[in-house]
Amino acid sequence: MGTSVQVTPLCGVYNENPLSYLVSIDGFNFLIDCGWNDHFDPSLLQPLSRVAPTIDAVLLSHADTLHLGAVPYAMKQLGLSAPIYSTEPVYRLGLLTMYDQYLSRKQVSEFELFTLDDIDSAFQSITRLTYSQNHHLSGKGEGIVIAPHVAGHLLGGTMWKITKDGEDVIYAVDFNHRKERHLNGTVLSSFVRPAVLITDAYNALNNQPYRRQKDKEFGDIMKKTLRAGGNILLPVDTAGRVLELILMLESYWADENLNYPIYFLTYVATSTVDYVKSFLEWMSDSIAKSFEQTRENIFLLKHVKLIINKSELDNAPDGPKVVLASMASLEAGFSHDIFIEWAIDVKNLVLFTERGQFATLARMLQADPPPKAVKVIVSKRVPLVGEELIAYEEEQNRIKKEEALKASLIKEEEFKATHGADSNTSDPMVIDAGKSHVSPEVAVSRAGGYRDVLIDGFVPPSTSVAPMFPYYENTSDWDDFGEVINPDDYVINDEDMDHTSVHGGDMDGKLDEGAASLLLDTKPSKVISDERTVQVRCSLLYMDFEGRSDGRSIKNILSHVAPLKLVLVHGSAEATEHLKQHCLKFVCPHVYAPQIEETIDVTSDLCAYKVQLSEKLMSNVLFKKLGDYEIAWVDAEVGKTENGMLSLLPLSAAAPPHKSVLVGDLKLADFKQFLSSKGVQVEFSGGALRCGEYVTLRKVGDASQKASASEHLFVLQILGKLGGGSGTQQIVIEGPLCEDYYKIREYLYSQFYLL
Repeated sequence: MGTSVQVTPLCGVYNENPLSYLVSIDGFNFLIDCGWNDHFDPSLLQPLSRVAPTIDAVLLSHADTLHLGAVPYAMKQLGLSAPIYSTEPVYRLGLLTMYDQYLSRKQVSEFELFTLDDIDSAFQSITRLTYSQNHHLSGKGEGIVIAPHVAGHLLGGTMWKITKDGEDVIYAVDFNHRKERHLNGTVLSSFVRPAVLITDAYNALNNQPYRRQKDKEFGDIMKKTLRAGGNILLPVDTAGRVLELILMLESYWADENLNYPIYFLTYVATSTVDYVKSFLEWMSDSIAKSFEQTRENIFLLKHVKLIINKSELDNAPDGPKVVLASMASLEAGFSHDIFIEWAIDVKNLVLFTERGQFATLARMLQADPPPKAVKVIVSKRVPLVGEELIAYEEEQNRIKKEEALKASLIKEEEFKATHGADSNTSDPMVIDAGKSHVSPEVAVSRAGGYRDVLIDGFVPPSTSVAPMFPYYENTSDWDDFGEVINPDDYVINDEDMDHTSVHGGDMDGKLDEGAASLLLDTKPSKVISDERTVQVRCSLLYMDFEGRSDGRSIKNILSHVAPLKLVLVHGSAEATEHLKQHCLKFVCPHVYAPQIEETIDVTSDLCAYKVQLSEKLMSNVLFKKLGDYEIAWVDAEVGKTENGMLSLLPLSAAAPPHKSVLVGDLKLADFKQFLSSKGVQVEFSGGALRCGEYVTLRKVGDASQKASASEHLFVLQILGKLGGGSGTQQIVIEGPLCEDYYKIREYLYSQFYLL
């Protein structure tokens, strides 16, 4: 049997809930994605809570809440302690996303599911990998290799490839094959015949218009609204698809020479753009080439202004404006507040660029027809005054005294444990610690630190606990040079550092000043809320800028990849069933769509054996270099080593002849350039390469179907390039037997390695 693979969805199947899946490979448990929704509903995490302690590694694919939002809570409350892997942008931008989520909710609720410290602690355990970097696991995961690859949906977005014993398990959700302004398309099509492919059906029923048409409609509706005197609100995520929208607006404003102000408003807006400026190597090839030539960073924004609190927007000059504000769901954050203010004006526009999460205000407004009025909760944090403030301060003082008392008792217990306990209780100066009562005032004074006391003529027994007054023995170590210094005593602890440093954003302590001032504001406060009915008179429009492949493209890509087994997750029940039936008919016979906590076994049906190449055999093998690999044809017979392992041994008789094998990967566009360099007149025509006057060269799936149409046909069968998928490709040369025909065939041979 092949590598054992089991898949168990924990959240996000037959619906659009957050993504979280347990993938077990030969007993090693991967948690792939650990998402949460904008409601932060703990009930969604119940399946995860049952398996969290058994997780061996966590793989994160994208830097948004749906893919990593539950990581801090799971590590704090659910017992998740496994190492986490992601790309650098997912780590950095995911951290800022969670900060923005926390700060948005802390302003309008007593949010206690996790804190900024919990976020920092969780993200400190992330190991960052680069695209195509093979990371070999150790210990229980010995023999497993993980590698992130370009997904194309968000900056740093990842499609994970997990390899064990030569079999690939690929996790590819929310991918995009289209190249965008700041992102390259996915590389999923480069993988052929993986053992297992796990992908989503989120967009299976949607087909998108061409990008140029969509971009024109986007610009036209914005220009029309602004010229009519209206404001435009774009509810966006913190650090994901908003980056593409920012570049679109920058480009459109420059092309149309518009002067209307654009604001990007989140608690971490400036930090987000600052980090993105340093991630050019993760962006599209065109951005990298442009930077090499002009040394100009595309995220040096000329038209978009970054702001981090709503007061800056309120103080902005009157007039039409565009605001990109988080959160996209309108459940919290600045977008929620701005919508309530702007919804009543018929001139304004709320433009949604992604589908709202289920049961959110954004999803409600995207209904057809949209509601004419919605009920919303308006909350704000106000300082405590009067009796409430007095009661709060009394409670805080009581808590401090209790903590000081507890600390004092702990210190005394540690002192007793350090100095040991004698059974000598006859000394009248010995006080029974169990019967002593320490007042809070004394406890506070003791907690202040050790005090050296001069004792003349009296040494208390080792069991005494401050018989006459607080006394703690100074047990400093001395050497020939004086008192021994412990460097750790001079290290500043985190809790002694400035408050902004503790919660100062990421591990570099980087956070916007406005967000930091919110943290520094330690004045006692409370949240007050009231329910309002908002009349929706503004225009509402949804345009798909989610950056995902549409249904038609997904089907084509899956047909090309042709996995041995396919697992469908994350999508509505209708979309999942539609894609399942299509794939059963056109992609592969083994298609699964499991329910929550339903474990499916997708172990490969192939038989795999480990064999050892004997030294006698290897000494006679001649390798040929092929790119990063060395290849050779081996004739051998199977034997066993002394420890019973299978081994390949030299043949005892002469090796039988074998057909020649050509190895390589021919791209017709590259071969066209090669022929041109040799002086051959060549051009593409109808998907084939016309060489000279008489010879035509093409790749085909079944060469026999082409034979009748040519005067002479030669089929060249080539083994696929190593590392790029299995299978063969067939190349057909058609034309009369002439000098050009033989010359083209010779040039074609030169592009491959002959074994």
